Amino acid sequence: MEVILLEDVKSLGKKGDRVKVSDGYARNSLIPKKLATEVNAKSLNDLKTQQLHEAKEARERLEAAQALKEKIEAGAVNVSVKTGEGGKLFGSISTKEIATAFKQQFGFEIDKKKMQLDEPIRSLGTVIIPVKLHKDVTAKLTVKVSES
Repeated sequence: MEVILLEDVKSLGKKGDRVKVSDGYARNSLIPKKLATEVNAKSLNDLKTQQLHEAKEARERLEAAQALKEKIEAGAVNVSVKTGEGGKLFGSISTKEIATAFKQQFGFEIDKKKMQLDEPIRSLGTVIIPVKLHKDVTAKLTVKVSES
């Protein structure tokens, strides 16, 4: 029997795949657990419609990420901190402080978890931080650390 998988099944395949399985396995396990549906004209049409919808949503997410990338790269975030002798910071600047400063200066948020800062900033100057917005889109956020 040929079935279309509705979920990922470890030993068979991924969601949306057409696979051939034994009749018993399909009727007794896959179909009752809603892991698969039998191949017919309606299920093939539903699968095609679902794939088109998912492709459209993925394209919209990519376009939104590219638009956000342009906004992020257009300006620089200014962060003012207290410093000691020799321009050394008291403490450090993490992604949380950068995200807060970004929201105050530009009016929209960036998720601090998407910023790829290897270690906190501990000195004055300009730092470029990659921000992973989408699997294919990475923006470069410029952070200017200055003395307050």
